[in-house]
Amino acid sequence: MGLNELTLEEASNMIKKGDVSIEDITGDILSAIEADRKSDKPVNAYISFDLDHLKIEIENYRLNHKTPSLLNGVPIAVKDIINVKGTKTTCASRILKDYESPYDATAVELIRENGGIPAGKLNMDEFAMGSTSENSAFGIVRNPHNRDRIPGGSSGGAAAAVAGNLAIAALGSDTGGSIRQPACMCGVFGIKPTYGRVSRYGLVAYASSFDQIGPITKTVLDGAILLEAISGYDRRDSTSAPVKNEKYSDYVGQSIKGKKIGIPDEYFGEGLDNEVRRAVEYGIKILENAGAEVKKISLKYTRYAIATYYIIATAEASSNLARYDGIRYGTRLVSTDDLDRLYRENRSRGFGEEVKRRILLGTYTLSSGYYDAYYLKAQKVRTLIREDFKSAFGGVDIIVTPVSPKPAWEIGKMLDDPLQMYLADIYTVPVNLAGLPAASVPCGKTEDGLPIGIQLIAYHFNEADIFRAARIIEEGAA
Repeated sequence: MGLNELTLEEASNMIKKGDVSIEDITGDILSAIEADRKSDKPVNAYISFDLDHLKIEIENYRLNHKTPSLLNGVPIAVKDIINVKGTKTTCASRILKDYESPYDATAVELIRENGGIPAGKLNMDEFAMGSTSENSAFGIVRNPHNRDRIPGGSSGGAAAAVAGNLAIAALGSDTGGSIRQPACMCGVFGIKPTYGRVSRYGLVAYASSFDQIGPITKTVLDGAILLEAISGYDRRDSTSAPVKNEKYSDYVGQSIKGKKIGIPDEYFGEGLDNEVRRAVEYGIKILENAGAEVKKISLKYTRYAIATYYIIATAEASSNLARYDGIRYGTRLVSTDDLDRLYRENRSRGFGEEVKRRILLGTYTLSSGYYDAYYLKAQKVRTLIREDFKSAFGGVDIIVTPVSPKPAWEIGKMLDDPLQMYLADIYTVPVNLAGLPAASVPCGKTEDGLPIGIQLIAYHFNEADIFRAARIIEEGAA
């Protein structure tokens, strides 16, 4: 067993005891990455892995941490939409291919404060726009369980790296399911915290009212440890919630006896793959056998979630990405004195097809004559979806659903049909619309060996119940 196969908890304990060094672990990770790059179908989880920067990080860790800490020097890979000072932050886009971050995201600062070491920037869908990790200027990411399949997206590089033992643990971001969906398809644990639980400062914005940073890890306990490290109020983020941080690892292994589990009819209808249905129902049975009370509920506004999400999210993307013009931000890809041509060609060459598609959709919905008909109406429906969840949580503690309607599909299958790709987010986007915490926990595999995940949703700032239930499913489905 290579040291790259360790869990975060195992690696932390071994470093603390002196059984291994940080260099031993990073050496095995680098060997695994190099072996992957030489393979016929590389996973391609990383955009960059700066060895010189890593050596500086390790040296700084030893200078600043003389006693045991939460992470004890464990290397944590970072999705390349999260700023790490002194490294390139490309968002997997040509328009930012030369951008070097002058500052750290708050989540990265907190990793360092808690003894972790940022190590490597992970591949992704460009600007986090996509569900397959095929929309990257640095090449597609492959699923380590089957390299002809997608790993999910947009945090596909993070999930594939953790699942393929190319990272001990990773930070991803979730706008409409971008942590949970790839975690599901790669068979690892991923949690999107409550909106405001983790600071967005230093996270390059796609859709600001949805985006959240969260952990992708090999185990539920690892996820709890990493979320504990990166959570907390941040005055630099106006949406950061002034709530007390918790020791999430304490909840892992606790009983869920007497907890009420809600099963929404709307998430188990037409379009759900039969193997996914059976695995999720098995996960529900595990919770029931552990003493939870299972009851049927209804989330009637779920059917409007995809349309609502893609109107609001693309509108925010249109606004957020307006700054990338080759003058204020981004690489200048054309040299001309014609301002109109400069804007047009920089953005046409710099952005990929999916990003341009979403910018156009967002600009359209915000335009005069369509704002009230689309954007304003979508915001009203978003409120109804939030109230729908609020009403449901009046009678249950956790809501359990599938993560994706189908397992990982073949690479290239949906590139020419973006609407089908958008519909694959049907079970995850309602959570982001409501700002709730939710996680994907492995609960089985298909006959072909593809992972299947189960989604656990809790009410605002109740990640504790997610960790309780997630550990029980993890043990029962192992």
